[in-house]
Amino acid sequence: MSLLATSSQTVGPYVAIGFARLNNDNLAPAGVTGERITVTGCIVDGDGEPMADAVVEIWQANAHGRYAHPEAVSETPLEPAFKGFGRIPTDASGRFRFTSIKPGRVPGAGAAMQAPHLNVLIFSRGLLKHLSTRMYFPDDPANTEDPILQRVPAERRQTLIARQGTGRHELEWNVVVQGAGETVFFDL
Repeated sequence: MSLLATSSQTVGPYVAIGFARLNNDNLAPAGVTGERITVTGCIVDGDGEPMADAVVEIWQANAHGRYAHPEAVSETPLEPAFKGFGRIPTDASGRFRFTSIKPGRVPGAGAAMQAPHLNVLIFSRGLLKHLSTRMYFPDDPANTEDPILQRVPAERRQTLIARQGTGRHELEWNVVVQGAGETVFFDL
């Protein structure tokens, strides 16, 4: 029996080999309806050091609140050009950047409407399992009634809410993998 980590146990060098062809930093190409946004951020480890080998994966609904997924059942419009999926590697400084649109609200458990959000997965060295989190939009009135966000202790909610960037449609959202100011992660 071997105790060495295998490709199914850690991301390791396989990020570049397996993910590079799937990189996409534009989730909403031209012609897709909705408020255009640019999200930038940095991923840091427990020591506050930038994670230069992380991958940020995003899955989101379109501006009408519908996911581009065959099992998504909704009366809201589906836009063929909108895939709502992106995968972005961090650069040497642990930074990432992507463009998209602000998603619409989607129903959650018990048909409770969720605030606009991005579903985010983080892959990186040393993670035996990806990290699952969300990014919410600053000053969105629906944040106060989002059933998931309301389950997060009040003092930690800000780790899930982006900050307004320098431009009108620019957002800044940083991810802290562990330690002081750790981003809230969810068990799925």
